[in-house]
Amino acid sequence: MKAAILKAFGSPLAVETLPDPILGTGEVVVDVVAAGVLPYANEVFSGERKYLLELPMVPGSGAIGRVRAVGPDATRLVAGDWVICDPTVRSRDDVLSPDITLQGWSARGEGGLRLQKHFRHGPFAEQMLVPTENAIPIGWLDAAEAARWCALNLLLVPYGGLLAANLQAGETVLVSGATGNYGSAGVAVALAMGAGCVVAPGRNEKVLEDLTRRFGHRLRTVKLTGDEGEDRERMKQAALGPIDCVLDLLPPWAGTKPVRTAAMTVREFGRVVLMGGVGMLGGDDLELPYPWIMRNGITIRGQWMYPPEATIRLVGLVRSGLLDLDNFDVTTFDLDDANEAVAHAAANGGPFKLTVIRP
Repeated sequence: MKAAILKAFGSPLAVETLPDPILGTGEVVVDVVAAGVLPYANEVFSGERKYLLELPMVPGSGAIGRVRAVGPDATRLVAGDWVICDPTVRSRDDVLSPDITLQGWSARGEGGLRLQKHFRHGPFAEQMLVPTENAIPIGWLDAAEAARWCALNLLLVPYGGLLAANLQAGETVLVSGATGNYGSAGVAVALAMGAGCVVAPGRNEKVLEDLTRRFGHRLRTVKLTGDEGEDRERMKQAALGPIDCVLDLLPPWAGTKPVRTAAMTVREFGRVVLMGGVGMLGGDDLELPYPWIMRNGITIRGQWMYPPEATIRLVGLVRSGLLDLDNFDVTTFDLDDANEAVAHAAANGGPFKLTVIRP
């Protein structure tokens, strides 16, 4: 099979031929139809993000494809089924605290690296070997729409955070980092889940205006000034009532100040979910006042990725029409042009923009 290979950090992807995946029990081989390229892929491939990766490897994070072959323990999947390849691979020998690797992307700790040795190669290839439970049926699909369905891999991240926040229909949620790639996706998902009001703070006025145009009166935008006290009050005043939960999706370079500013808008007994990248590249720790947390009964939770059932539930939101993938503008590249795709993703990483490789 043809694949784009990352041989060393800082080197271009090399498009070469690799042996086809060998199917085993508990595994599925998928023909990759479309694989999204994240806007910060260049930072991962350069080593700037310091992700745990054993090289060489075929990178990528999630894909849409069709089942090529299934192992002997698969009882529902058959060749030809359209599936989303969930990159979040969990070890099967510790149900309470499984080791995790993001196939083709990064590992969480030493156990994740051990898991990565087997499920190493990601979707920048014609074929991909995934655990059976990671090939999730999405129903019939027009092949021309496969690239747009790569938005699921983006939307799943904030969806995992909103599930962790136990967002209920009619509640008010503040999405910190709403003008970014994941944050804008979080706005769309929160509204699809029935949020009564979504507060979207940011500095990019053009993006804030676009969010308002897309989502209407249930969205309340806030132009940030950089002053912590003033911004906190602006966010509270923008909401239609008390802010029930805050989802932080800010990138590594944002710093802790805007995280704290947003988190402390939440009401008494409110929930705060942290799943952005702040602090991953160093810098100050997040400081939240102990008395404020204690006296107000605030729940603060970290969330990395999403639970296993999230993918099929998100597909349901799309199929029901509650979550519209037509919001996304898609630019596609052939596998031979993988490096151009990475550069394009970095230069065009704004809200509701997808860069996709079609192997």
